[in-house]
Amino acid sequence: MASTSSVYGANEVMPFTEVEKADTPLTIYSATKKANEAMGHSYAHLWGVPTTMFRFFTVHGTWGCPDLALYIFVDAILNERPINIYNHGDMYRDFTYVDNLVRGIRLLINVQHIRPANAEEIAEGDSLSPAAPWCVVYIGNAHKVRLMDFVEATEDVIGKKAIRNHMPIQMGDVPAAWANADLLQRLTGYRPQTVFKTGSPRFVEWLRDYHGK
Repeated sequence: MASTSSVYGANEVMPFTEVEKADTPLTIYSATKKANEAMGHSYAHLWGVPTTMFRFFTVHGTWGCPDLALYIFVDAILNERPINIYNHGDMYRDFTYVDNLVRGIRLLINVQHIRPANAEEIAEGDSLSPAAPWCVVYIGNAHKVRLMDFVEATEDVIGKKAIRNHMPIQMGDVPAAWANADLLQRLTGYRPQTVFKTGSPRFVEWLRDYHGK
């Protein structure tokens, strides 16, 4: 079941870990995702359905949604429209390439959670619930990237400068978020490796082809 790194809201200790509390969401979107996690836990407890909550971190890549940052930036630069750079570019995100995300999901499908007999059976750093076959797992690149570096790398790939519109941070947004990928690796043996400077050119090539630009 898909959740999001946004559930952490006002948390400031990073990189985030799955066992860290997420009780301070700052947007309605993140609050509904946290509610979904809670309902998933209840269902897993009541019916014994093994459930993995995926917390995604800033996914990008081919066939991306038009409301995601990279899509907005590339499309605007190609069409000579300005891009809004919030918090004047002083923000950090964990950009996760979509192929890495898909591989992580496919591997986690085979990880069957079993409700432990007691809390002592749960390994340190494991988010497995003591009351249900339920856990949270990050799928993130475990590498923070500054927003301005992301913009400049995108400009380099396109070969064209963006028209930059510097803005204050948006209401409910957070200045930084990135993952610790240790639990994903422990459960699946896999750790995302595609850095944004590798993933961005693939996306730009796809978008140009898709829109005939």
